[in-house]
Amino acid sequence: MNKRIGTIQTLEVVREMDTGYVLEDDILLHHNEADSDLEEGQFVEVFLYQNKKAQTIATTQLPRVQVDHYGWSEVVAVLPHIGVFVNIGTTKEILVSKDDLPLFEDVWPIAGDQLYVTLGNDQKGRLLALPATESIFEREFEAAPEDLFNKKISGRIYRTGREGSVCITEEGYRGFIHHSEQKEEPRLGERVEGRVIDVKEDGTINMSLRPLKKDSIGEDAEAILTYLEENDGIIHFSDKSDPEAIRDTFHISKAAFKRALGKLMKERKIKQDNGKTYLIR
Repeated sequence: MNKRIGTIQTLEVVREMDTGYVLEDDILLHHNEADSDLEEGQFVEVFLYQNKKAQTIATTQLPRVQVDHYGWSEVVAVLPHIGVFVNIGTTKEILVSKDDLPLFEDVWPIAGDQLYVTLGNDQKGRLLALPATESIFEREFEAAPEDLFNKKISGRIYRTGREGSVCITEEGYRGFIHHSEQKEEPRLGERVEGRVIDVKEDGTINMSLRPLKKDSIGEDAEAILTYLEENDGIIHFSDKSDPEAIRDTFHISKAAFKRALGKLMKERKIKQDNGKTYLIR
């Protein structure tokens, strides 16, 4: 029987009772899970899941996803150290276990993000939502045209990592975002907007979530000024500082940092001395 959990089945109504209907194999369909009145002997299409008592329950609210079928599902709740719950289109919200989420919770999805999932069972037979792997997304990808360079594009993050993040765009292209092309790491399931900085021979694209250099200088300069004001007007960084230290603190490249410092010094808002940068008040 557990092999049916997480699937859509067509089952016969055996009898009606006060709280609902008994379907074949003693499966319960409560009145509030049925979208119409049913009669004995009638066949009905239902989705099967288990309640907290491990009873098999049916609903006529058919989900977007089921076992071996993938679909986008919205995150509705986050349980720290446990996982996130997604809405698959039924009254039953399904857990995505922390074991199938990124190691660091700060890039877990939040309510409103979407994950591309299927359904499966854990070792105890409980229903879980399982995010799609790279091999699953490979079936969905479209080849990007060569004329996309520098055009705006948006997509949904489906993988995060040390080197960068990967998304599937609204057009179905695979987009890679190197860590240097994002100010902060996007969440799994987050919708991002960026621009195309390369179209690869295999039809995938590289994306940037950072603005063009001419647009980013002012934004970076404001971030440096804010940091100075919050740290008594002094930071232990200059245009000679280590690139990784700069990125860890300001989430920008050393080149971008130097451009922003140059702008601020030209405006006489900062000065540098002995490897430090000072706010001119």
